[in-house]
Amino acid sequence: GGKGGKGGGGAEAAESSGGKTKKGGTAVKVRHILCEKHSKAMEAMGKLREGQRFSEVASAYSEDKARQGGDLGWMTRGSMVGPFQEAAFKLDPSSVDRPSYTDPPVKTQFGYHIIMIEGKR
Repeated sequence: GGKGGKGGGGAEAAESSGGKTKKGGTAVKVRHILCEKHSKAMEAMGKLREGQRFSEVASAYSEDKARQGGDLGWMTRGSMVGPFQEAAFKLDPSSVDRPSYTDPPVKTQFGYHIIMIEGKR
């Protein structure tokens, strides 16, 4: 559900649960490229460095079942695995043709992720 992001009361709850909640929104619009092998992730990273669009590299390299172009849509805090979430919220939003992405890739139990975000809220 995408409704009601700006309700009151959310901030207090987050703060009592762990102290240092960084301001940085509660949801990010994520794209990623997931490769099981580090070598394949690095190959994909090379394509990004050459200036290929993130969505094109994702379509060619990502082993995730995400929609074409690695698009995961809006993901809320708490719905992603730890290292992935941490990395996603640290990124600045960027566009697929000039992506700012995680370098080096982020390792999770699923493999190696190259993550970019297109928005934060």
